[in-house]
Amino acid sequence: MHIEVVTLFPELIRAGLAEGVVGRALTGGLLRVGTEDPRAFATDAHRTVDDRPYGGGPGMVMKVEPLGSAIRACAGRLPRGSPVIGLSAQGRPFTQQLARRLADLQGMMLVAGRYEGFDQRVVDELFDEELSIGDYVVSGGELPALVVIDAVARLLPGVLGDAESAEQDSFGDGLLDWPQYTRPEIWEGHVVPAVLQGGNHAAIRRWRLKQALGRTWQLRPDLLSARALTGEERALLDEYCAGVGIDPPR
Repeated sequence: MHIEVVTLFPELIRAGLAEGVVGRALTGGLLRVGTEDPRAFATDAHRTVDDRPYGGGPGMVMKVEPLGSAIRACAGRLPRGSPVIGLSAQGRPFTQQLARRLADLQGMMLVAGRYEGFDQRVVDELFDEELSIGDYVVSGGELPALVVIDAVARLLPGVLGDAESAEQDSFGDGLLDWPQYTRPEIWEGHVVPAVLQGGNHAAIRRWRLKQALGRTWQLRPDLLSARALTGEERALLDEYCAGVGIDPPR
């Protein structure tokens, strides 16, 4: 996959990609990430990339000309049909399902906003969509861009050591993950659940599904509202709720 990031801080993107799963994907040739700085397309001596908003108000807005030129320069390096995605608080929520859709593409462009955001004409003419990583505001789109790149990269074939790892992550099947444990068996009086040590794979699968359902109901009930539970899932969720003393979904 080839990703281009339009950003006023390309060094922030490069630093964020240097380690971990994404770093290995880049080194192994499974992922390519380039950057483009709109300042390179500013025409004045000060390389100005922002200006005051029409209509007044606080803050500044990213200028149309350098941003538009940077986006078009990136588009020329990407595979045909690669979407242009703006990172902004106005975008639709970024989800695991969206990450899967993006991972099926050959390329994409991520545009990191700064200041008060983008001139709307750029959004209307050059963006295919806008994405948000949450209902809060950060100083710029670079961190959201890194989040999107990381979430997508781990879904690319060969990036993770075990292909099942991505499928079993939280949200992989619409549920939160079950509790995870490793050695030692006892830590400060807390013991790993016996079912995980017995080698009964059917019992382990059942326990994990029950925990995933129960944790999702406790922590993210909105996820279960969109899920049609099977008979087994309903029984396991009822069992979990009875065990911890909470009401099951109706």
